[in-house]
Amino acid sequence: MSKELEFLSREVARGRLSRRDFLGRAAALGVAATFANSLIGSAARAEGPVKGGILRAGMVGGESTNSLDPGTWASQVPYTLGRCWGEQMLEVSPTGEIEMRLAEEYDASPDARTWTFKIRKGVTFHNGKDLTPADVVATLERHAAENSKSAALPFVSGFESMKVDGQNVVITLKEPNADLPYVVGDYHLMIQPNGGKDNPAEGIGTGPYKIVANEPGVRHVGERFKDYWAPEVRGHADQIEIVVINDATARVSALQGGQVHLINRIEPKIIDLVKRAPGVTIRNVPGKGHYVFIAHCDTAPFDNNDLRLALKYAVDREELVQKILHGYGTVGNDMPVMSGYALFPEDIEQRPYDPDKAKFHFKKSGHDGPVLLRTSDVAFPGAVDAAQLYQQSAAKAGITLDIKREPGDGYWSEVWNKQPFSMSYWTGRPIQDQVYSIAYLSNAEWNDTRFFRPDFDKLILGARGELDTAKRKQMYHDAAVILRDEGGVIVPMFNNYVDATSDKVGGWVDDPNGELMGSKALVYCWLNA
Repeated sequence: MSKELEFLSREVARGRLSRRDFLGRAAALGVAATFANSLIGSAARAEGPVKGGILRAGMVGGESTNSLDPGTWASQVPYTLGRCWGEQMLEVSPTGEIEMRLAEEYDASPDARTWTFKIRKGVTFHNGKDLTPADVVATLERHAAENSKSAALPFVSGFESMKVDGQNVVITLKEPNADLPYVVGDYHLMIQPNGGKDNPAEGIGTGPYKIVANEPGVRHVGERFKDYWAPEVRGHADQIEIVVINDATARVSALQGGQVHLINRIEPKIIDLVKRAPGVTIRNVPGKGHYVFIAHCDTAPFDNNDLRLALKYAVDREELVQKILHGYGTVGNDMPVMSGYALFPEDIEQRPYDPDKAKFHFKKSGHDGPVLLRTSDVAFPGAVDAAQLYQQSAAKAGITLDIKREPGDGYWSEVWNKQPFSMSYWTGRPIQDQVYSIAYLSNAEWNDTRFFRPDFDKLILGARGELDTAKRKQMYHDAAVILRDEGGVIVPMFNNYVDATSDKVGGWVDDPNGELMGSKALVYCWLNA
């Protein structure tokens, strides 16, 4: 059995056998899908990458207002493209470990306040300039500036000083932070010449692909950079192209028709149908992503916590997981963390669907009349259907939800983080500090619920520097309770990442950090001959 599966896994890696057929054969032999998938990954790595060709992705999550400035990236297309042309000092691997990129090693003082990163030599920017530690410092300075609008500001605002010491970058923190390597691995912190201070939207980085076409909301093309420093592991195709296809049906059709090789966000309701398509492989990866309803805590009527509680109790979470995710996910509890996180507060009671409690808090809020919820097809797969189900479950509590369907182009620039009650998604982050810091600290640029709580901020910032694990876990527990019971975010469900690829694609590795291999599929995958 072992020799047969090893042979068949190599056939998958060579593109001669579909993954679906392989998994069917493995199941017939009594082999678990997890182990079978690991055999495919091992075989792909053993076969080695194939160089050449044009690797194309059809993606939802692009619009005409997208920018190449890393500090602005808020949806899938910009940061998937960004992984192609840019790199950070460090990255997070599919197993949650820190991987070296532009830093080749790092060290910390015993109190976790002073961190030293040795910057790699022999790396060239796309404009021909050599990477220096000064470029790294300048990048961090730009994102940490007092007037910065970067989404990474909450992560780097705790930096007390940054300096160049020979080939090293030395960062001193205001408070200890044992998780700093994860912080500098955030995808907004792509290292740019002079930190991007001259032109942050120029799209010049050290990545394997150089931007040769940039049509926001339409298409983006990268050409393999001939002077890339690690061509043996990244950047296998001659070119990569992202075609923006926000319509779910059109994305699937483009994959089946061979116009693209990878697509993101398969709607769960059609997964079984897509599975039957020849030459197509579904990539289903559990992760920390979650779908949300977000209410602005500083805007009437959502500035009343009883109204927010009414809306939370009015959600039938089990129904949404069953009918929207079709089982490809789990129930949420109005906080952006789940059991996959270290130090997860497992003793917090699950909030149920309770029309009576929803009715009680709605009446107590004093609000009279409907509540307007904005949604769009691009908010998350099945978002419009989810809004309608929410409307029905809320009606049983006497709450009238008016649903407004917004166009996809402009949703992330004109609706999300601007309108007082809307639907959205988060990809999750490797650690709790990041997921709280990016969206819930008072100074966060992406504080999309307008949740401003000094006591919450104190807990999250204190947890960064707390080296006692038990105390740190309690801080995260207390912060989660505050957000769950008083915040403006409704988290009904955590979603799996469900993408699809052509069987011509090699090098795929499941990555729970996000869609399309944590947005890195275009730099790690290749086209089989």
